[in-house]
Amino acid sequence: MANLFDIKGNVTVITGGTGVLGRAIAKYLALEGAQVIILGRKEDVGNAIAADIVAAGGSCEFMKTDVLNADVVRQNCADILARYGRIDTLLNAAGGNMSGATIPPDKTFFDLDVAQFQTVLNLNLTGTVIPTQVFLEPMVKQGKGSIINFSSMAAFRPMTRVAGYAAAKAGISNFTAFMATECAKKFGEGIRVNAIAPGFFITEQNRSLLTNPDGSYTQRGQDVIRQTPFGRMGDPEELCGTIHYLMSDASRFVTGTVAVVDGGFNAFAM
Repeated sequence: MANLFDIKGNVTVITGGTGVLGRAIAKYLALEGAQVIILGRKEDVGNAIAADIVAAGGSCEFMKTDVLNADVVRQNCADILARYGRIDTLLNAAGGNMSGATIPPDKTFFDLDVAQFQTVLNLNLTGTVIPTQVFLEPMVKQGKGSIINFSSMAAFRPMTRVAGYAAAKAGISNFTAFMATECAKKFGEGIRVNAIAPGFFITEQNRSLLTNPDGSYTQRGQDVIRQTPFGRMGDPEELCGTIHYLMSDASRFVTGTVAVVDGGFNAFAM
């Protein structure tokens, strides 16, 4: 039997690939033989990440993008197709949060900045929809492809503070299920759409929220640890195996799922 986990030559596009999680995933996949294209806004950072991956023996390049600009994403897609001839996997990892879309303990719902709330919805949800629409087209033409969206623990239960981010991630989980059915019914079983829901990992986005300057946990960080049966935060590399599975033929009968990688956070009740 062929190696179901073989991803050598898999042309893999990662939006938001310049973040802590995206760069770890990109490096792992490239060293497993995938041709990785990182899409992001930070050109200097993206090129440095790609150079590091190439120096380590992987195949990777960076392209500047704006996931909220369909014309820019279409040009990215055209450039990738011109170079590699196909697109096998799309990882929609672009996202983020803004302070105005959160409600800290000393404020109430009336302090929510609706404009920033809308920006967070657009960045996370629309910033997933637009690349999906663009990169799905060549997958349909070639009859095969895997799309993996990034959901969150906040999609399962509304966490305190992160009003905009939680709403957006819940939308991504719903969009994943919708697209899985849409693709299977209209384009055949070769197109699969799933999502991954990371637990708590220290990133540039949440570092100040979860840790103090000395590296100790804030009250919020301590709350997360108490809720996580493993008793720790995740390491970025611990997302790679699940993503590898979802993009490979090992999961060829899997679509519409949200795979949880959280050290037990979502399973813990009391």
